[in-house]
Amino acid sequence: MKRLLVLSGKGGTGKTTVSSAFVEFSKARAVADCDVDAPNLHLILNRREKPQRTVLWGGEKAFLDQELCIKCGACQKACRFDAIRFSEEKYEIWEYACEGCGVCTYVCPAHAIAMKEDAAGELFLYEGEQVFSTAMLKMGRGNSGKLVTEVKKNMLKKASDTELAIIDGSPGIGCPVIASMSGMDLILIVAEPSVSGKSDLQRLVETAAGFQMKIAVCVNKWDTNPEKTREIEAYCKEQGLSFVGKIPYDRTVSAAVNAGRSVAGLECRARTALLQVYEAVRDELNI
Repeated sequence: MKRLLVLSGKGGTGKTTVSSAFVEFSKARAVADCDVDAPNLHLILNRREKPQRTVLWGGEKAFLDQELCIKCGACQKACRFDAIRFSEEKYEIWEYACEGCGVCTYVCPAHAIAMKEDAAGELFLYEGEQVFSTAMLKMGRGNSGKLVTEVKKNMLKKASDTELAIIDGSPGIGCPVIASMSGMDLILIVAEPSVSGKSDLQRLVETAAGFQMKIAVCVNKWDTNPEKTREIEAYCKEQGLSFVGKIPYDRTVSAAVNAGRSVAGLECRARTALLQVYEAVRDELNI
């Protein structure tokens, strides 16, 4: 199995548009969406059936038993994160501010507060002819890297015998991106032809290079700024990176995405360019 990870240095470059087109071109049987903060690949893949759902447990948070609470306020005074509030004649712990330090349990004279395991997110696994794995990180949780690792594990367990696995990653260079890189045969970076797009591309290349990953680059909406596209091509040449193509701006793409469809099923300029990029990526993967 060859494993392809599609990334972008910033949001809105068209990373998921590229990923979904590649899935359709290749008829990939193993697909994952590792953008656990805001997964959306399932919308274009039209996975309507109910997935298997699994809770990922993270760290601990404090939980207050109202029946045991004597309303002394010791917990609120001790909490340095302002996670405990007094409202409507009772103390409450705000889960999004609680850091799980446990000081409140230590100072509570009535033993009304206990530390309990906290749900960091939820994993979703769609099975069938195509295995699709994804997840949603719960707001305010810090276990995105662990959740991404579990997304990949679920995909590989259920679809180990296939030619190509396609993983749609997160934008940027944070924990979910780093966790998604492990075990990949090729990282395809989708770049935007702008000042910020080039800068974010460089940051992502430096991050991936630190893990000794093989990298290829393509530019989406290249004709909106041909000068910056040429700069990105020159940068790739300087860095010894494979530049695998450029995709023109095409209004058909926006219409397809809004309709929940992959561009691969349409006849348009962007689809033609995407197919060429896909074929170049296959060459990079030697498949």
